Amino acid sequence: MALDPVVEGMLKQMAEAGGTPLTEMAPPAAREMYRMMSQAYEKADMHSVTELSADGVPVRVYHPSEDPDLPCLVFYHGGGWVIGDLDTHDNIARNLARAVNCVVVSTDYRLAPEHPFPAPLEDCFTALKWVAAHAGELGIDANKIAVGGDSAGGNLSAAVCLMARESGGPRLVHQLLLYPVTDHNFETESYAVNGEGFMLTREGMQWFFNHYLAAGADSADPLVSPLRAKDLAGLPTATIVTAEFDPLRDEGEAYGEKLSRAGVDVLVKRFDGMIHGFVHMSDLLTQGADAIDLAALRLRREFDD
Repeated sequence: MALDPVVEGMLKQMAEAGGTPLTEMAPPAAREMYRMMSQAYEKADMHSVTELSADGVPVRVYHPSEDPDLPCLVFYHGGGWVIGDLDTHDNIARNLARAVNCVVVSTDYRLAPEHPFPAPLEDCFTALKWVAAHAGELGIDANKIAVGGDSAGGNLSAAVCLMARESGGPRLVHQLLLYPVTDHNFETESYAVNGEGFMLTREGMQWFFNHYLAAGADSADPLVSPLRAKDLAGLPTATIVTAEFDPLRDEGEAYGEKLSRAGVDVLVKRFDGMIHGFVHMSDLLTQGADAIDLAALRLRREFDD
């Protein structure tokens, strides 16, 4: 299909505005740019929003209602492991909490390059274990915990599922992967056709990975590249959202196929005409709102089983 007209207009405006490319920025400047880009998004009302420490990892806990014993989504933000934070993904966390009527625990993991792999992933797993251990006091049903995230957060979600399986818990009922990074591989067809001109670029992903992987890190490690895991059996059910004009499209869909072959119940949904990050723009893009609705439908199904 053709690029969505609204997305096309937005990309044209960005190109005309110019500015320093991400790959020429130092991480602090890139983080500030990303925060500024995220300020325009609308914020859904919550019953309460609380800042807590999950065994040293800062988290933001969103309660959409007064209902007791709600299910929980532990959320890991995107931003290439380098530039995201709780504020850049505040709107997604709120939208998911409201759409599902679940508690969302958004995790402020340490960022690369100051804290390269595996530090961000370790923080994500620490936060998950803390949520499971403190479910009662958080108003969460400990038997209804899922993980999810977008882009690098999708990567961290998939890796956390592998860690939880190998560690014997916490038990997870679902993984929500929004256009996830699943492989350190820049040679897919979607990189070839979408690697330039659609916001996230091939060079941008290389910049992110170069910061995330310190010298000596193995890019083929399944905790870096979940698609390379030898065995995906026994993982929680999954929803994988991809975008037609996203360089990460093919690896997300390949991960869904591999999960399915391993016997995991998985739904892969490609949103035509969309680019990487479109769920962030659910205020502007109908398909962004549709992706939130799909995620909510899938999460409610698993939480209600």
